[in-house]
Amino acid sequence: MVNNLEIKQKRERLGLTQKEFADALGLGKYGDRTLRRWENGESTPSVLELASIINFPEKPRFPNPSITDAKFLMIDLFAGIGGIRLAFQSQGGYCCFTSEWDKFAAKTYRANFGDEPNGDITKINEKEIPDHNILLAGFPCQAFSQAGLKQGFEDTRGTLFFDVARIIAEKRPDAFLLENVKNLRNHDKGRTFTKIKETLEELDYTFEAKVLRAADFGVPQNRERVFMVGFNKRIGGELVPFKFPEPLSTPTHLGDILFKKVDEKYTISDKLYEGHLRRKEMHKQKGNGFGFSLFDENSIYTNTLSARYYKDGSEILIDQGERKNPRKLHPHECKRLQGFPEEFVIPVSDTQAYKQFGNSVAVPVVKAVAKEMIKAMDTVQFFTDYKANLLKEKTSKKECIYN
Repeated sequence: MVNNLEIKQKRERLGLTQKEFADALGLGKYGDRTLRRWENGESTPSVLELASIINFPEKPRFPNPSITDAKFLMIDLFAGIGGIRLAFQSQGGYCCFTSEWDKFAAKTYRANFGDEPNGDITKINEKEIPDHNILLAGFPCQAFSQAGLKQGFEDTRGTLFFDVARIIAEKRPDAFLLENVKNLRNHDKGRTFTKIKETLEELDYTFEAKVLRAADFGVPQNRERVFMVGFNKRIGGELVPFKFPEPLSTPTHLGDILFKKVDEKYTISDKLYEGHLRRKEMHKQKGNGFGFSLFDENSIYTNTLSARYYKDGSEILIDQGERKNPRKLHPHECKRLQGFPEEFVIPVSDTQAYKQFGNSVAVPVVKAVAKEMIKAMDTVQFFTDYKANLLKEKTSKKECIYN
C-alpha cells in the first residue's frame, strides 16, 4: 500500500504541481483538492486511483535510439511537445538538439523524450549546434517587416524564420522540413512565403511546398498545414527524387477517438452554452457561418483544433443529446485527434494540454512526409555520416546514450 508521503514524493519526482498531477491522473473537477487530501493523509485513493498513481510513468516513453542504431541525426526547432520529432524518430532519427522556449511545453517534451530542450532559439549560437542531417522546424508565422525592401538572406533578420535560416547557413544539413499554417502562403499578399522560398534557394537548397490535410492521412480532423521540404544542392540535393505523400483512402470516423464517458467537468456551463447560441444566431442573421460547431461520434472529422481551445471549445464541441449541454474534448481525445500514441504522457494541466495539442502537428501527416524524405534520400545515398562524431562527443562528455 502506497502511503501519503509516497504519493507526494512521486509527484515531486515528476516535477508536477498538484493541479498538473491531478489533471494528468484524470481526477475530477476538484482533483487538486483530492490529491492534496491524499498527500496530507486526510483521505485514501481507491484501488483504481492508486494504480493510476503507481503506474504513472517516470521514465521517458520515447527516448532516442542508440546512436549506432540511428539512421540519421536531426535537430528539433520550435519543438513544442515533439510531434515532428516523433514522426522522424519513427523513421530512424536521433535528435541531437532541441529548442523550445515555453516552459510547459518543455515539461511535456522532457517527460516523453528524456531530453531537456534548449531555450529561446534567438539566443543560441548556431556554431554550437551539433552537425545534423535533417533540420526540423515548425516555426511561428511572424511578420517580415522588411519584406520587399531588400533581397535575400539578410531580409529575414528580425523574424523567427531568420533563426532557421542562420542555422541552415552555418550547419548545412542534408535536408530540412518546415511546417506552418496554411495561410502562410497568403501572408502579406504572398510576399512572406516568396521571401522564405527565395532565402532557402539562395542558401543553395531545393524548395518544394504542399498543403496537406490531416483527414487525408487517417486523422479525423480537417487540419491543413503547409509543409516545406528542401535538400542541400551543394552535395547533389537536386538529384533527390522526393515527392510529397499522396492522400490515403482510409475513411475517418470521430467515434474512433472519443471516450464513451468523460468527467462532468468537460460539459460546458449553461452560461457558456447560452453565449455560444447567442453568438451563432447573431452570425446567422448577418449571413455568415461563424459560431460554435457541434460534432458527434458519427462525424467524419472535426474542425481544426486550435491553441485557444481551452477558452471555450467553440470550434469542436461534442453533442451529448438534447437534454445535456455539449462538452469539450478531453485532453486525451485531443492527443488522439492529433495522432499521438496512446502512451504519450500529458504531465500538465488540462489548460496547458489544450494549448500544446492545438499548437502541435498531426503526427501521421508528418510521418508520411518523413517516410517519403528518407526513402528519397536513401535512393541516392544522400545521408552525410555525422554519427561517429556525435558518439565521440557524447562519450567524451560521459553522457547517457539511450539504448
